Parts: sequence; C-alpha cells; structure tokens
Amino acid sequence: MDSLIAEDVPYPYAGEADVIVKVRAACFTPDELGWPASWVDRSGRDRAPVIPGHEVSGEVAEVAVGTTGLSVGQRVLGLTDWNRDGTLADYVSVEARNLAPLPADIDHTHAAALVMPGLTAWQGLFVHGRVETGQTVLVHGARGGVGMAATQLAHGAGARVIGSGRARSREQVLELGADEFVDLEQPAWHEAVDRVDVVFDAVGGEVLDRSAAVLRPGGTLVTVAHPPTRRPEDGRAMYFIVEPNRDHLVQVVRICREGGLRPLVGAVRPLDQAPQVFRRRRRRRPGRRSSTSPERPTARRLLIAPRPRPG
Repeated sequence: MDSLIAEDVPYPYAGEADVIVKVRAACFTPDELGWPASWVDRSGRDRAPVIPGHEVSGEVAEVAVGTTGLSVGQRVLGLTDWNRDGTLADYVSVEARNLAPLPADIDHTHAAALVMPGLTAWQGLFVHGRVETGQTVLVHGARGGVGMAATQLAHGAGARVIGSGRARSREQVLELGADEFVDLEQPAWHEAVDRVDVVFDAVGGEVLDRSAAVLRPGGTLVTVAHPPTRRPEDGRAMYFIVEPNRDHLVQVVRICREGGLRPLVGAVRPLDQAPQVFRRRRRRRPGRRSSTSPERPTARRLLIAPRPRPG
C-alpha cells in the first residue's frame, strides 16, 4: 500500500471493441491490490506497474475502429476488466460491452458508486439466487455497500427481506426496506430466524457457516465472501465474483432512476489524493470511495501501484 504513487503515463490504447472513457468519477475496492488478477493480464503475464480501480463513470472520448453501440461524447458507466489497467485515471480503455448508457439525471459520482454494489447484488439475487416475488431473503451485511444494494433490490422485487448486521445498523437497514433485522452480535442469531428461501451473504466466516441451517428445503445460499464450507442438505450453495454485464447494469440503472436503489457515497476526493484514501480505508465506513478526475481535457494524471516486494 505504501508503494502507491501518482504520476503521468501515456494515453491508453484502444484495441478492437474498446472505447476510451474520459473518467469523471471512479470507485475502488480497498483490498483489490491483493487480488491475483490485479497483477497479470488474461494470459497470466505480469503487467506491473498497474492502475487500480474498476468502477467508472464518464464520457466516451474515443471509439476504436469496429466498435459499435457507443458514440463519442456519450455518458457511460461500467465495470472494467479485472486484468487491465483500471479507472483511477483521467482516461481508461474499456471494452464497450462492459459499459452502459448513463442518463443525464444521474450524476457521475453516484453513478460510479452504483456500479459494483448494484451489479453484485443484481447477479447474486436474480442470476444465482433466482429470487422471486413472495420469497423470503436474508441479507447478511445489509449495511455494507453490496448488502444495502441487495436489501433494496430484493425489497423492490417483492421479496420479504431480513437484513442482518450489528445492532447499531438496525434503523438504517429497516429504512432501506428490510422487514426484519437480525443482530449478528447475538451468538444464537440463527436460532431466531425463520426458514428463508435465499441467503445473500456479504460477511463470510462463522455467519456464512451457520447460514445453511436457516434455509428452507430447496433454498439457495449465495455468497461473495468466500466458498462456503457448509452446504444445505437439500438446496444450493455457491460463491461468485461479479462480472461486467451491460444488460444487468441497464436494469440496475433503471431501478435507480425509479427510486428503488440509492447508491451510498462515503467520500469524494480528487485523483491526486487516491493513494492516501487507499491507505485510510483500513478504517472502514459504509459507502463507496470515489475519486473525481479534473476537467482538463489533456490531463494524463494516473494512479500507479508498483507490485509490493515479497516480505
């Protein structure tokens, strides 16, 4: 983390099916420099130094030959490829299929904060969890970024939602649309939960281990924390990593415009302060951390993260 620096690098290259996005706002995940994909390309070759960040909102600055579906000047948001340089930059090269149109009534900061939590929650609930109207969904970590999105989306889909977290999160979780709240600080929390159809877990650990026992027969346990070690006797359990998907993101944006999903922005800082924000993220607060890019059209200021040395 101490090797994060800001410096100028060349303008990015737009390959086939790519566009160059002028970044207006970007978010990051605090532990992403520990992901193996952050340091290698799709062939597994080392690509350090790297530019972190994968959530972006901005305008299309350049469209590569043969790329269709987007045009120069169009407002977009999206999730970039894990194995390519990221969004904490003035410009980023992105596969066009990973971007969705951004309506004018959503500002860039909130759009960037919407991408990762919104896509993760959507895919966890409706792709992997197959949530339907009338079902009961237990959302672990309902006050976190992904958990808040999952709580709102499940509520909007007509599910009965039970949100879990620490006791101090109760009121905020209920305000997001949860019908009940479960205090995970209580050792026997799982004994107080009626059987549910789907568990969406963003906590992991012992909470995840105990979650299989609260599922109804045929229920589904979905987690973004780590692969589950305990599985329901009559049901499904899976771990997944969010994937860029334009169609899913279009649905997330639609729900946001209709008032069914409110992204939470924790802090907004200029790009040059991104290294300090990364370091401070060890003291976590709810909401996405967003970095805004300056308006200068010729700016090339990028955040570079050389690979940490072993030991």
